[in-house]
Amino acid sequence: MNIEEIKAGGLPEHVAIIMDGNGRWAKQRGLARSQGHKEGLNSAKRIVAQAASLGIKYITLYTFSTENWKRTQEEVGYLMTLIKGHLRAEFQFYKDNGIKIEHIGDLSGLPKDVQKEILNAKKDTEHFTGTTCVLAINYGSRDEIVRGIKKLVENNVKTEDITEKLISDSLDIKDLPDVDLMIRTGGEERLSNFLLWQCAYAEFLFTDTLWPDYTENEFIEDIIKFQKRNRRFGAVPDQK
Repeated sequence: MNIEEIKAGGLPEHVAIIMDGNGRWAKQRGLARSQGHKEGLNSAKRIVAQAASLGIKYITLYTFSTENWKRTQEEVGYLMTLIKGHLRAEFQFYKDNGIKIEHIGDLSGLPKDVQKEILNAKKDTEHFTGTTCVLAINYGSRDEIVRGIKKLVENNVKTEDITEKLISDSLDIKDLPDVDLMIRTGGEERLSNFLLWQCAYAEFLFTDTLWPDYTENEFIEDIIKFQKRNRRFGAVPDQK
């Protein structure tokens, strides 16, 4: 199946990826975990570029969770430096691929220099009209929902006025559509507090491939698998 046939087959509007396996990839090779994260960043660039070439509108990457602060100070420091350096250095990559950068997560809980780079990347790419790449940094879905509910309380929203749409609009990105396809690499099969609200009717695909080894071809294979799913959204299929 060629790219044009895949595009014609019905693309997911929003793909979310839990990029798992960087540390194990490095351990298997006798390398430092930092090298695994560096290779994982290269994989992320390849997959985002592939998503852009396919015409996928949104791709959300679980970059750093609210739980990741529990890792060693050395590893957290390296990850913050990696995120900051990437955002600062990759404008040409975003421009070449028409990629708009967005962020979900508690921005205020990040180091000031990382906050600055996230805001700069958003501003520098806000006029790009291709794929929107949403970086989940200092993100936890329960935290996002709690912060969203607090917004409703602060705005004195009456209980009888609360709807699903109102809650969706109170989350970190008002117009972010629900997830169509959730991919998790690395062999684990759980959501790990990622986009719980947005994944209500997502299709899930799990692979044993460690994230640094996840290729554009495997990504395309996962898109094809998604296209073969029968998405009913709770409805009963037609009886024949």
